[in-house]
Amino acid sequence: MEEIKITVTDREGVDHVIEAPTEMNFNVMEILRAAELPVEGTCGGMALCASCHCYILSDHNLPSPSDDEEDMLDQAFFVEKNSRLSCQLPIQKELHGLKIQLAPDAD
Repeated sequence: MEEIKITVTDREGVDHVIEAPTEMNFNVMEILRAAELPVEGTCGGMALCASCHCYILSDHNLPSPSDDEEDMLDQAFFVEKNSRLSCQLPIQKELHGLKIQLAPDAD
């Protein structure tokens, strides 16, 4: 099974390197939750909330956000140009080396 590595900076500034399988149809949010990082994923990955909001720090060529993702980001707190919903980023080999940072908690 092929795996990629993703580096995640948590809300305290600590980096975590996570290995993710590419053949299991996971998305980044699911991998973050499996690694027990503080990502809620309240809607289960349907782009119906913004509880998996993150910032893309690396220069990966990602698919453009869907209209649903853009609508959710319009309602999220602390949105930046590099904001994405991690549930909308499927794990695939092109994401190897991806670097993200968890967005601040809205509370």
